[in-house]
Amino acid sequence: MERRVLVVCSVVGFLGLVSAALGFAAEAEKVKISQVSQESPGVCIYPRSPAFVLGFTAAIALLIAQIIINASTGCICCRSSYRSNTNWTITLTCFVLSWLSFVFAFLLLLGGTALNDQHTMDNMYFGYYYCYVVKPGVFAGADVLSIVCIALGILYYLTLTSGKSQDGQWSGSPGVPTQSGIAMGQPQIPPTAQGPVFVHEDTYIRQHFT
Repeated sequence: MERRVLVVCSVVGFLGLVSAALGFAAEAEKVKISQVSQESPGVCIYPRSPAFVLGFTAAIALLIAQIIINASTGCICCRSSYRSNTNWTITLTCFVLSWLSFVFAFLLLLGGTALNDQHTMDNMYFGYYYCYVVKPGVFAGADVLSIVCIALGILYYLTLTSGKSQDGQWSGSPGVPTQSGIAMGQPQIPPTAQGPVFVHEDTYIRQHFT
């Protein structure tokens, strides 16, 4: 079990670092306003940027990490026998916060990726033409949320695993009390000091009449 926990945490942590690194790279390579051209008033032409591939790969890495951590823990809400454990509150809190941070990070990565793809867009706001680009810090914010998501996911996985190993009912087989062995044996009869003595018949008669 300890080896499995180590493998899961290592893989998920590695994917989290990959997602964060790619996200920061996408932040540096995102489309700048100077790179957007206007074909006509209100029609913005966006070039393809390396941020498209970087952001998309970061989102996929984060998704795979989230799938692995949740597949390893299973449905924690179905573990009714574990709710009496003192770690249950910590586990449930980390689980909820991990999913919330994952949703926001994933949406930010996909949204930033879509805006950094090569496309043409008609933009007009309140009578003014404006070419929208990803604001600074969008990918960086998604990276921070990704790191939070992975950290909380590993934390609730570890607390759930430790609770599973400590709770006999959680492990699937109730603990059976150890039965002490009962020594069985035959009664011991101490041997006689000497064997039986045979007396001759004539000796017995003489002793009887004397």
